[in-house]
Amino acid sequence: MRYDEFLTRVRERGEYYDQEEAAHITRAVLGVLGHRVAPDEAADLARLLPSGLAELLAVDGDRPAEDFGIEEFQRQVGMRTGPRPRTAQWDATAVLATLADTVPGEELDRIVGRLPEGYAALFGMAAPSD
Repeated sequence: MRYDEFLTRVRERGEYYDQEEAAHITRAVLGVLGHRVAPDEAADLARLLPSGLAELLAVDGDRPAEDFGIEEFQRQVGMRTGPRPRTAQWDATAVLATLADTVPGEELDRIVGRLPEGYAALFGMAAPSD
């Protein structure tokens, strides 16, 4: 999938006004995700994304993954999107569900499986059953 196709899907899924708004939301969500997952996971995920998106996940490889739950994830997305904090869950789902459409299932399962409960729903996945 190309960068512009990814943004088109985000725009349609999130019902955003235009590609620019979809790009802004995508940058915010992937930026927070890049800090939430371990650097090696972010690098693995980045290799599966089109140019223009991969670098959004790039963070300092010497730092550990930040440990925060879904509420903090959404709060950080809201802080990056500006005056939209109440729509952070909607924004995160628009981007992460599109990401789920792009990334092979086994890679996605591996990443989501390492995140706390609740993240699977943002990716448009059912919660794992015990």
